[in-house]
Amino acid sequence: MFRTDPFGQPPYASRISGALRLTVTVAVLVLLWQITDVQKILNLLSGVDLPWLLAAFVTAHLQIILSALRWKLTAARLDQNLTPGEAIGEYYLSQLINSTLPGGILGDAGRAVRQRHRAGLARAAQAVVIERLAGQIALFAVMLGGFVAVGLFPGWLVLPAWVAELVLWILAAICAAVVVVLGLRLVPGIVSRVSDGFLQAARTALFARDVWYRQAGLSLLIVASNLSTLAFCAAATGTALPIAAIVTVLPLILTAMLIPLSVGGWGLREGAAAAIWPVLGSPPEAGIAASVVFGIVILIATLPGIWVLLRQMRRGSGAV
Repeated sequence: MFRTDPFGQPPYASRISGALRLTVTVAVLVLLWQITDVQKILNLLSGVDLPWLLAAFVTAHLQIILSALRWKLTAARLDQNLTPGEAIGEYYLSQLINSTLPGGILGDAGRAVRQRHRAGLARAAQAVVIERLAGQIALFAVMLGGFVAVGLFPGWLVLPAWVAELVLWILAAICAAVVVVLGLRLVPGIVSRVSDGFLQAARTALFARDVWYRQAGLSLLIVASNLSTLAFCAAATGTALPIAAIVTVLPLILTAMLIPLSVGGWGLREGAAAAIWPVLGSPPEAGIAASVVFGIVILIATLPGIWVLLRQMRRGSGAV
């Protein structure tokens, strides 16, 4: 039998997957380097407005802390009691790993593995996946709400037809994913048992009447923090965004980071920003500059995870 990683992949599969993501990241960045005015990007980066940059750091840390508290709430519903300090430390570490290693979810996998002693690996993994799922639901809800508002008030923000079509494709993909997950319950054997277990855990930790409003409140605050961080990075590089753009265009850029084909979202995020920024009347170089600053801010915000890692190593944890 092959040895596997936390996702059940043999080691060679993980190496190939990591190499592919690194290749895609480099390829997209090189392409953007070739088709845009690099000097203009460098000029925007060299003139970063420090107050807006500091504001971005504040909201980036706020996002991590609130996400950790959402994980704590989710885990508690699934028989895993974490202290706020434990949850925040673990979350900083997982985000550091997500931001620096190919795949974007290795930190989350490690978080589940390290918490398996509380209620088992399956339950720990369910808590991690459901917590991240809550965030994606909130992001898509804000984005769809923003586009509905723009449709109802045409003067609020003028968007080309292809942007609306893109949103419809994303909505179709979400619906397809829901159908697939529900359909897995019909597959006999371990697949249906895992699917049923996950759906039951989601009902308990995310959709139950006594918890959904807390999940929704935390998730909306986290989305607001994330969108604010990107908006502040845009302001720091010279693009002032109206609220209508923040709740419509920026979620599209963040959605590009969910595609598991890059390292920490790099490349795909910049490509999405370059494609969408002209919709706002700004050049693609401004979008790339804002996205680069956002990536750096997020990376630096995760650096407390190094201290958590060193502390765990001193305690002989070893499981990262």
